[in-house]
Amino acid sequence: MARHVSDQVDAQSQKEVVWLQGEIKTPPFTPEGRQEAGMLIRFLQRGESLSMPQAELLPIVGPCCGALRIRDGDHNWRIMYRVDPTKVLILEVYAKKTRAIPDKIIKRCIKRLKGYDAA
Repeated sequence: MARHVSDQVDAQSQKEVVWLQGEIKTPPFTPEGRQEAGMLIRFLQRGESLSMPQAELLPIVGPCCGALRIRDGDHNWRIMYRVDPTKVLILEVYAKKTRAIPDKIIKRCIKRLKGYDAA
């Protein structure tokens, strides 16, 4: 079930955030990590393009897909997303433990997008 988050401030010019999976809360995020994640998602909502080191594009997942990169204490978090014309879809939130994105995470994100697009 997707959760919709709308922003009351300047809602006309910002994209809606739709959470298909995951959440950002303390714990496990530190307050600083949660704040950074929120800031980066806000940039996406405003239509800003992000690049390394804050985000990486992931065409393997699909068009307009990427991963936000959050350094947070002893963890490196990834927030998988897709930017649509009127929405930012959050596909997955996970703690990075390997150099490459695990295949199972990529497959889950692709499956979630197919389900979302079919609905």
